[in-house]
Amino acid sequence: MATIPDDLVRHHLWATATLIDFCASQDTNALETRVAGTYGSAIDTLRHLIDAEMAYLFRLTGAWDDRPWVSGEPVSLDTLANRAAILAEALLAYCAGDPHPDVPGGDRGEVFSVPAGLFLAQVFHHANMHRGQVCTQLGAQGIDVPDLSAWDYAIETGRSTVACIIRAISPD
Repeated sequence: MATIPDDLVRHHLWATATLIDFCASQDTNALETRVAGTYGSAIDTLRHLIDAEMAYLFRLTGAWDDRPWVSGEPVSLDTLANRAAILAEALLAYCAGDPHPDVPGGDRGEVFSVPAGLFLAQVFHHANMHRGQVCTQLGAQGIDVPDLSAWDYAIETGRSTVACIIRAISPD
């Protein structure tokens, strides 16, 4: 039986996977174009999103302290999709377990304690923000981007029998 956190995590994972898959159908120029007011190009933003998620999950679980690519070198969408899938399983497992309310550790030798809920809040906030930026980057180029809303997730995954009705009533 799904829980509320399960839906939250699964939407997050679906949205990232959907966006990476969509980007794989775009040409390189579209993915490398920079748009003012966003993090960088679409590919740079996706790389940053996955890199940061690895860091957050490292702080929560102790896994993946090294990225699977060389810093400063291009990363393929296949590599990002692969790492996103690995992170998805780790995040689902972590949230399905009995997480400790405080996470010891910090950045590069600093020692402090951060509540696990804050890292999880940052995982979702950070990803939503950057997925939106990638959609802005592509949309500014005239590319119709995928709908990554919770409603679309519910429709595409069958998570709600009324999602289509809700979507028709409130398209945003």
